[in-house]
Amino acid sequence: MYGRWYPAQKRKVNKNVFINITIEIDGTKRDIRIDSEQKIKEGLLVLRQSGKLPMGTTPDYFRSKLNQRPVSAYKTFAEEGVYDGDILSAIS
Repeated sequence: MYGRWYPAQKRKVNKNVFINITIEIDGTKRDIRIDSEQKIKEGLLVLRQSGKLPMGTTPDYFRSKLNQRPVSAYKTFAEEGVYDGDILSAIS
């Protein structure tokens, strides 16, 4: 009739959304701007290697002061609902 119809394919859209947050580890607070699709642990590793956070082990869990709940470092900021202006404090 009018030709072949092809359904629209889902395309992965790169949404590089950056958020501004405060990280608090071992009494050190740092304001950072980071990609919300990055895993929290990977982002902290980069900050430690660049000297912006004290060396040592990276915590596995944080407490979000905006949401008042624990946040896993093994997920992305977006997956954990960490938004612009949030403060993440390390849980020992």
